[in-house]
Amino acid sequence: MAYALEGQLLEVCTCKILCPCWVGEAPDGDGTCQSINSWHVENGEINGVDVSGLTIAGVNHIPGPVLQGGWRVVYFVDARATPAQHDAMVRVWTGKLGGPVADLTSLYGEVVAVEKAPIEFQVVSGKGTLRIGTAFAAEMAPFQGATGKPTTLYDTAFSTIPGAPAYVSKATYYRATEPRLGINVDLRGHNAIQGKFRFDG
Repeated sequence: MAYALEGQLLEVCTCKILCPCWVGEAPDGDGTCQSINSWHVENGEINGVDVSGLTIAGVNHIPGPVLQGGWRVVYFVDARATPAQHDAMVRVWTGKLGGPVADLTSLYGEVVAVEKAPIEFQVVSGKGTLRIGTAFAAEMAPFQGATGKPTTLYDTAFSTIPGAPAYVSKATYYRATEPRLGINVDLRGHNAIQGKFRFDG
């Protein structure tokens, strides 16, 4: 086994609620999506390298229906990672080590860049906060059903946490600037997703 990883996802995008990608439909608005997917590894190992406590985030331009691929991605790896940890995480999240993460990365058309950045990833009392350097920031909280439990997605057409349920959330704010992808976003009240994952590859 090349990797065993478990942790949490925070995701935010320019689509309205609920995100069409997760049910296999085209992004709303102009038909494209500008998103951030971030995975915080609470416990994990990649080819013998411990990556517990680290985060990796992909900033994405998705040009149409998510499953048609062609994504352009800029990855940011936790600045606290050692060179060995950095390399190991990049190998997983660019699909080089196979497994469930490679199913996601098969949708990529181009990884434009991979960079280090300070990343703040927090989930406290159901509220998620994500910051990547000074160019990206979002805060979100899940919707609740009539029982008071989070509104949950199962068995979706698309997932950034394959095999795990996802919590439908709303972003209090989402700010992102990434000229290499044509992203300049400052939104309130748009789609977000939270969830836990376990990836074995």
